[in-house]
Amino acid sequence: MDFTRRQFLKLSGATAITMAVVELGFDDKKAKASTKEFKIAALKPTPTICPFCGVGCGILVYANEKDVVYTEGDPDNPINEGTLCSKGTTVRQIFTSDKRVEKPLYRAPGADKWKEVDWDWAIEQIAKKVKDTRDRKFIATENGMPANKVEAIASMGGAALDNEEVYILSKLMRAGLGLTYLEHQARI
Repeated sequence: MDFTRRQFLKLSGATAITMAVVELGFDDKKAKASTKEFKIAALKPTPTICPFCGVGCGILVYANEKDVVYTEGDPDNPINEGTLCSKGTTVRQIFTSDKRVEKPLYRAPGADKWKEVDWDWAIEQIAKKVKDTRDRKFIATENGMPANKVEAIASMGGAALDNEEVYILSKLMRAGLGLTYLEHQARI
């Protein structure tokens, strides 16, 4: 009987696997008992939506009091039916990464280092700069016609925003501040 090299390797591999299972044994009762030791067995999953794009894939997050332990696709979500893309699969790293920024950082003009600042201070500074820029760069008329616009500030929307949030944000940017440059991450 003639064997090709490929057939020989297949037969050798199948024989090795069979012998390993027979010799080492496989006890399904032990395997079932060990599932009680899984790190997520006692945790209750919390359903959420993936923050990376506008598709709206469902994710189940398993967390204890201080850490996100595991994430997986939500099989009950009609959009992704339990599957996740490569970005959605790694969503746990948003919370657990040691590089995660948890407080606002500020780098003064001319400085070479960032420093942590208080949230209230950061929000107040942003509001002051937006108001100052709007007051200095507001265009009331253009070619004799009312314009009421600001071209020195732009707004960037994110895919994690839902329709209602985008509507309110665009209304604030257009009507409240007079911005003409509104963009979205999906178009860039």
